[in-house]
Amino acid sequence: MSALSESPVRRQLVLLVGAVVFVDTMFYAAIAPLLPTLAHQLHLSKLSAGVMTACYPVGTFLGSLPGGLLTVRIGPKRTVYAGLALLAGSTLAFGWLHNAPALDVARMAEGVGGACSWAGALAWIVVESPAAQRGQAVGGTIGAAIGGALFGPVIGTLATAVGRGPAFSGVVVLAVLLIDQSRRVPLAHTPSAQRLRDIRGALPGTGAVRAVWLVALPSLAAGVLNVLGPLRLHRLGAAAVAIGATYLVSSAVEAVLSPAAGRLADRRGPLMPVKAGLAGTAVALTCFTLPGSALGLAALVVVTGAVVAGFWAPAMAMLADAAELGGLEQGFAAALANMAWAAGQTIGALAGGAIAKGAGDGVPMGVTAALCVVTLLVVVTRPARSVSSAAPPA
Repeated sequence: MSALSESPVRRQLVLLVGAVVFVDTMFYAAIAPLLPTLAHQLHLSKLSAGVMTACYPVGTFLGSLPGGLLTVRIGPKRTVYAGLALLAGSTLAFGWLHNAPALDVARMAEGVGGACSWAGALAWIVVESPAAQRGQAVGGTIGAAIGGALFGPVIGTLATAVGRGPAFSGVVVLAVLLIDQSRRVPLAHTPSAQRLRDIRGALPGTGAVRAVWLVALPSLAAGVLNVLGPLRLHRLGAAAVAIGATYLVSSAVEAVLSPAAGRLADRRGPLMPVKAGLAGTAVALTCFTLPGSALGLAALVVVTGAVVAGFWAPAMAMLADAAELGGLEQGFAAALANMAWAAGQTIGALAGGAIAKGAGDGVPMGVTAALCVVTLLVVVTRPARSVSSAAPPA
């Protein structure tokens, strides 16, 4: 375990990792205020809008295991390089292309790049963090990513005014700057001989399956909300600027709460914020169709984002703990986290859009809320112990 918890090098690493996930998530989240405009211009149905939204997490899912393997074999730093380069090229393409299939492919390539960036960044920060501070480290990284989601709607709103091409072209400059900064942060990486098939044998009895589900479930909820939220806000009369402002405020609240949830997980164990997040998410999703005005729905979207933020960081810290207990490289743990996030986002976006098209918005929201309730009952009746919860407070 690294002793860099308070060193200048680790502080530099924290800033770098935060910047990498910030940029990645910023361009992922830019689609929210763009979605109604794209749906109008390209004649997209709710299902087609769900497909476009889901293409990014589909790419992340496809790139998760290769990104984890790259992290294990060539190191987190070079994997971050690869992810940033792919993000730059695919985001530039999304800015300048003008038909739905091409935009879907560009979003999918963005997701593959994000899988590499996240695998490298998460493994890098976890390896350099003491076990008793793991929740805080992961929570800070997620907070930075949510900060990117905070500014993503700003980019998307700007793109509706000046065009996607000009608004998205700056990603190339940002990627080059981050690659240059990554070179300056030292990393002693020893290539590992672990293979993808070693994942299966390393995790039984460690609580990994539960942790993976607890990463996937809030992602599923967010996937449903990211498709149906903007479309329902638009139907209630909200303009692109108002939709962007809604997701801006939601992301700001999440960015503050996620590191706090990580610190709470370090001190009191991860299950406390997990239980609160599950209960709050179930209630918020159940209420999704109740507001009759854009302002009321916007407030509910913010509340939903806040309660979802309560258990992402603790769940990912639990997964890192499980990998350590099973002797698995953290690059593969990051890959599992990416896969869980991507699967949840993909199913949420696709199923949410498809079910809502035929049965209304309340059905996919109700199903997701029911999953949260069932998961809460399992967590309460069958609690699991983790390295973080067993460690002394920082």
